[in-house]
Amino acid sequence: MSFALRRCARTSAAYRSLPPCAGGLGRERSRLAVRPRLTKHSRAAVLDMTALAALTRRDIKIALRVGGGSLIGVLFFLTVVVLMPFAVGPDLALLTRLGPAILWLGALLASLLTLDRLFMADHEDGSLDLIVMGRTSLELACAAKALAHWLAAGLPLIIATPLLGLLLNLDAQSTAAVALTLLAGTPALTFTGMIGSALAVTLHRGGLLLAVLVLPLSIPVLIFGVAASQAAITGPLSFGTPFSILCALSLVSFVVGPFAAAASLRHGLD
Repeated sequence: MSFALRRCARTSAAYRSLPPCAGGLGRERSRLAVRPRLTKHSRAAVLDMTALAALTRRDIKIALRVGGGSLIGVLFFLTVVVLMPFAVGPDLALLTRLGPAILWLGALLASLLTLDRLFMADHEDGSLDLIVMGRTSLELACAAKALAHWLAAGLPLIIATPLLGLLLNLDAQSTAAVALTLLAGTPALTFTGMIGSALAVTLHRGGLLLAVLVLPLSIPVLIFGVAASQAAITGPLSFGTPFSILCALSLVSFVVGPFAAAASLRHGLD
């Protein structure tokens, strides 16, 4: 028994005398040496994500306040849809055929109405300078602000579409098709409009130039959004082709919009 204990003691002493890189103990020490570096990077990533989430929550709260712009966009959307039947007349077949185009045009104008406050309010109170000089990437900050704008101003338009479709003599299936195309296309309107908003933030009376800058970029989204809605309602074209192009436009705007807006802000604020 004592011989076995002495043998175990000699074995453990031999392992303790090994150099740091020898055997499993060396690998364990190397792993422990790398772990603080990985923890530092992960901690920085968590801080960036926390800052972006806080920025998104802040913009949503500001937009949902009275005068923040979200309610104004919904009311403008409602006004456009209510006035169009009076202009078209009592022809229900014509109203049904024009219904998707009216809904898309109202959503485009309503989203354009609230885009001027995307960066302007932050520029007026000085918080835009803090965002630009902060440690968080400006591209990610622009993407977070665009996401908050879409959640506060674009998503309510989609929710209101089934109710407003009744005013245009659209059945439930047709209204659902229009709402689906708006769900896929309105992010493209927000992220492309963010570019114009970033260009106009430092200009005198830049809100008047915003429509001139954004409307040409929004024409392809409007064309394929209405085409997909018409294909789902009346045919004979396939719904998948224009809807796929509409989704592709949104994905391209997700990538190009934040980088273009960040470059415009850096150039304009320098």
